[in-house]
Amino acid sequence: MKLFYTFSIIGIFGFATLPINAQWQALPDAPPIPTDNPQTAAKIKLGKVLFLDPRLSSTGTVSCNSCHNVMAGGEDNRPNAMGVHGKTGGRSAPTVWNSAFLSVQFWDGRAPSLEEQARGPVTNPIEMGMTDWDAVVTRLKTIAGYETMFKAAFEGNDPITADNAVKAIAAYERTLITPNSPYDRYVKGDKTVLTEQQVKGMDTFSQLGCSSCHLGPNFSGPPLPMGKGFFMKFPTFSGSEYETQYKLTEDMGRYEATKNEADKHFWRVPTLRNIALTAPYFHNGAVPTLDEAVRVMAKTQLNKKLSNTQIEDIVAFLNALTGEFPEQTMPRLPGTPGKSVISSD
Repeated sequence: MKLFYTFSIIGIFGFATLPINAQWQALPDAPPIPTDNPQTAAKIKLGKVLFLDPRLSSTGTVSCNSCHNVMAGGEDNRPNAMGVHGKTGGRSAPTVWNSAFLSVQFWDGRAPSLEEQARGPVTNPIEMGMTDWDAVVTRLKTIAGYETMFKAAFEGNDPITADNAVKAIAAYERTLITPNSPYDRYVKGDKTVLTEQQVKGMDTFSQLGCSSCHLGPNFSGPPLPMGKGFFMKFPTFSGSEYETQYKLTEDMGRYEATKNEADKHFWRVPTLRNIALTAPYFHNGAVPTLDEAVRVMAKTQLNKKLSNTQIEDIVAFLNALTGEFPEQTMPRLPGTPGKSVISSD
């Protein structure tokens, strides 16, 4: 998911008429937590280890962190993420930072939760390449240290299961939030924290209609129940030179998941938080810079050609959405003394 996508027509769904105190919202201190997967320290610890363990891939070379680097912007700064055997898919990796505030996951919104998102890549033949989750569980059970960690995190005599593994990964991902950006401090009352240009960019962002789609505390749409996605068509205004230049319409978006004609070229609206750190942009990673992404969005979603000053002001504002990143320390992975669990095939 490279984060920057669907501005839309001003006034759509009435969002552009929101009062200022509703339009500009700081990031909450914590994301929604599902009742069937409460946060615990043991579960988060296990999830972090699983997230960083490349042995969840067939070749032992790709972890969740390979494409969603928590030591950086939460993705890999590549046009297309690379999986096992150097394979690349057709879409860019979305950032994992603040993904816990999204009501659906993946560019096309096909996963209704972080748990279901975590389930998919492990068995995708291009991404992590395991044949199925039974094979993953079998491998985890051969790594002695995991039994202790799973028993600490989950009840039952046989806690190493696919469901528990994805619950642990999702629990860890729900700790990956970046509060207290300059923007957050500004809307909380510190009017000195943004530069004059950033304030001007914030006003321009609103006046043009960008906040019709990129609204709410996560700049990814209105708060919705988990599993219900907020989607917009991209491009809204077709026929611009950018469609050909950046191959914007080759991927049909949500249609690829639903096969519903009405879903062609619809995409989940992504967060703009930390957008300055996640180049290149769009679902295919085709746009190399943030200023060009703003230019493309203005034309394809608002049918507007912005001045250089407008673009510079908006980019300045978007830089103010970079938050504070919780410190990430690399854990020791459970060892397998005297043997390897990775097949040489």
